[in-house]
Amino acid sequence: MKVTPTNLPDVLLIEPKIHGDHRGWFVESWQRERYRDAGIEPDFVQDNQSFSAGGTLRGLHIQNPFGQGKLVQVIQGEVFDVAVDVRRHSPCFGQWCGVHLTGENKHQLWVPQGFLHGFLVLSETALFSYKCTDLYHPETQFAVRWDDPDVGIEWPLRQLTGQTPTLSDKDREAPLLSEIPDTRLPH
Repeated sequence: MKVTPTNLPDVLLIEPKIHGDHRGWFVESWQRERYRDAGIEPDFVQDNQSFSAGGTLRGLHIQNPFGQGKLVQVIQGEVFDVAVDVRRHSPCFGQWCGVHLTGENKHQLWVPQGFLHGFLVLSETALFSYKCTDLYHPETQFAVRWDDPDVGIEWPLRQLTGQTPTLSDKDREAPLLSEIPDTRLPH
């Protein structure tokens, strides 16, 4: 397994070792001791999957309190996956990183607590899977607008047919990061 730091502290790109031959392939997608050695120490309590049509943008989401660390990966398809540091007083506050995750490359992204998370589906469809360090608490979840100019995420919209992502009402109406009260953001 290869672990590469991103431009954001604690956000890690993970490339699991793929064992393949003429029959297909095998990958160990999680093993507690190996991932703890890589710096991913929290226990996971919930696994989720989502299936999305091409051009769908999910995010940018966070829970606070009851923050969730997420180990994310694509089972089928391709997404551009994004993490944004929104920890109050972080030297990287408002900065983002983005990586391409595909069913073929089998890369994973570790998104710790305190980071917004979202992804844009670049393939016809995508099956997305993630492990979470806390349960889903809808009453503490909120979103930040995907195209917040102060955050400046460079979404690969040119790869979309219509160049406009498909959003949920909640994501379309999400506020800018500057509109979120400091007390709502994680430490």
